[in-house]
Amino acid sequence: MKELNNTDREYLLSTIRDIPDFPKPGINFKDITTLLKDKKAFGFLMNHLEERYKSYNLDFIAGIDSRGFIFGAPLADRLGIGFVPIRKHGKLPYTTIGEKYALEYGFDEIEVHIDAFKCEKAKAKVLMIDDLIATGGTAFAAANLINQAGAECVEACFLINLIFLQGDVKIKERTTVYSVLEID
Repeated sequence: MKELNNTDREYLLSTIRDIPDFPKPGINFKDITTLLKDKKAFGFLMNHLEERYKSYNLDFIAGIDSRGFIFGAPLADRLGIGFVPIRKHGKLPYTTIGEKYALEYGFDEIEVHIDAFKCEKAKAKVLMIDDLIATGGTAFAAANLINQAGAECVEACFLINLIFLQGDVKIKERTTVYSVLEID
């Protein structure tokens, strides 16, 4: 079960609620809270991710603030590895390194502790995870940040890829991308 078949994809997609015109007119927001509260669907998704990544010999999973934490921490537990939060600027208490990225109007920054990926290996293998990829700015910055911290971002995983926005194209410059669900 390295990738889902169409029936399983349709099942998971059916548990995600669409909210038209949120947060502004013209946007069709994908609300994953309906998947999260469905224990069967959430368990199915986590079983799939565990099966996909158990042979990757990962050292850490890095979840992007904040919904990446929802999938990343339990997956790290299932795989018996560490979880590292990639947070918005100013949210981590220890010495950090950061990566800035462009927004529609201005810039933002994400950070990770400077020692987040220290392990027995010279270069830790890290899976980056988040709930959704749209334009890819945050995920691209996160992949750069993982590599800047001395680790290797071996793959970026997203529950949903809004492929019409082509954010995954940018991430593929840094690492491979796996999307559980792709939406046109």
